[in-house]
Formats: sequence, C-alpha cells, structure tokens
Amino acid sequence: MLTIVSASGHDLSLIQKSIELVQSSPPTWQSALLSNVIIFILGTPILISGLSLSGIAAAFLLGTLTWRSFGPSGFFLVASYFVIGTAATKVKMAQKEAQGVAEKRKGRRGPGSVIGSSAAGCVCAVLSIYKIGGKAYSPLWVLGFVASFCTKLSDTVSSEIGKAYGKTTYLVTTFKVVPRGTEGAVSVEGTLAGLIASALLASVACLVGQINVPEAAVCVVASQIANLGESFIGAEFQGKDGFRWLNNDAVNVINITIGSILAVVMQQFMLQKWHL
Repeated sequence: MLTIVSASGHDLSLIQKSIELVQSSPPTWQSALLSNVIIFILGTPILISGLSLSGIAAAFLLGTLTWRSFGPSGFFLVASYFVIGTAATKVKMAQKEAQGVAEKRKGRRGPGSVIGSSAAGCVCAVLSIYKIGGKAYSPLWVLGFVASFCTKLSDTVSSEIGKAYGKTTYLVTTFKVVPRGTEGAVSVEGTLAGLIASALLASVACLVGQINVPEAAVCVVASQIANLGESFIGAEFQGKDGFRWLNNDAVNVINITIGSILAVVMQQFMLQKWHL
C-alpha cells in the first residue's frame, strides 16, 4: 500500500513539474518541446488529415520553434492558419480532382510545403529568440511573423476557393480568361475569400495579443499586395524556360517573404509619419 501511494505521489509530482514546464515564461526550448509533444499527440487526427508523415515532422519543428520564440499565442496563430488552410483545401475536393486542379495526396502537404509556407516566419522567430536589433526591434519580428502567415493563408484560401467556386478566372497580367488552376490566375470569389481569411487570421493575432488593430490592418494590406505579386510571378515566370526551379514551394517562400517585409516597412513608415 505504501508503495502504491509512493508511486502515485511520484506520478503527481511528475505531472506538476510538466505543467510548470509548459507554463514557463518566457518559454524555453524544453517547454516548447514538451508542449509540442503533448499537442501533436492530442492533435494527431487533425494533423494526419492535412499533412504527410514527413510533413508532420516538419510541422513539429516549426511548432517547437514558434513556441520557443512567441509562446502559446504564436503557436495558436500557426495552428489557426493550419486548420483554416486545411479546411479550404478540402472544399469540393472531388470536383477539384476531377478537373485536375486539386493538391496532391488529397491535399496532404509534405515537408517542402511546410517549409515553403513558414520560411519567413521561421526567420522572424530566430531573430526574436536571439533578440537581433534589441528590444526596439522585437515588435517588428512579431509583426513580420504574423504577416507571413496572413499572406500564406490568404494565398491558400484564395487559390482553393477560387478553384472550387470561381466562375471566371483571369490571368493577372492580361486579364485574359483562363482555366481554373492556371498559374497566376485570379477570380473574384477567390480574391474575396483570401482577403477575408487574411483579416480573420490578423484578428486572431490581435485577440491573443501579438499585434494591435493598426498592425492587423498592415498585415492584411501587405498580404494582398504580396499575393498580387505572387500571381504575377506565377503568370510570368513559373514553369517557363530558365525558371524551371521556380516551383510552388519556391514561389511560396518569395510570397511570404514579400508579405513579411512589406508589413515591417509599412509599420516603420507609419511610425515615422505619426512622429512627424
């Protein structure tokens, strides 16, 4: 009986220490790792629906880095991005497959997609962890992080909803009507859906305290400009001679980098104007 009580007490102590570790503020690598292990185990059904096994491994590394740099609020933002993006990808999947415009593997993303979608956010996370630029620059790394995921979510949702519901699809460079799924093509339905998705994720970032309302507006504007640029790159260069290397993952990196940098530059410009 004493042995049972002792073992039970040891288990309770271990659980208490684990809870304290997860709640570490500021976050540590240990707390980030433990938090991600717990969340990924509990969220396995959702993860499998949207990611391949290697994609899950890449997402685990992203989640750990995000928790270490921006804590639970940053992780929640990325989780929201994943859930909304996966849901949009699954919309009218059978129709998209029949038309040949669906994502491969039933929309389950691999490590290339995870890395391509989060590269700019990871850079911002590393800059934040090592306090590059000092305390004054810390809010800018958070803003760049949020803007990168607003940009990518807007791109994903606009593309997937456009393929599912877009009545007329135009090539962004010429406004010529083209088939759904054409690189660089846009539709009114998809564009509006992408705008709403970006605003939704920016609102989530506001609610969890990562950014304020003006910064949320900056993220939305930056995301739309970046996505317009991404459509232009897709139409003019992707898959063309001399640009065979410019695949979807490479375009994603360029897209979110533009969105992240634009948000930081816009914020700095606004601050200077305000001080004037």
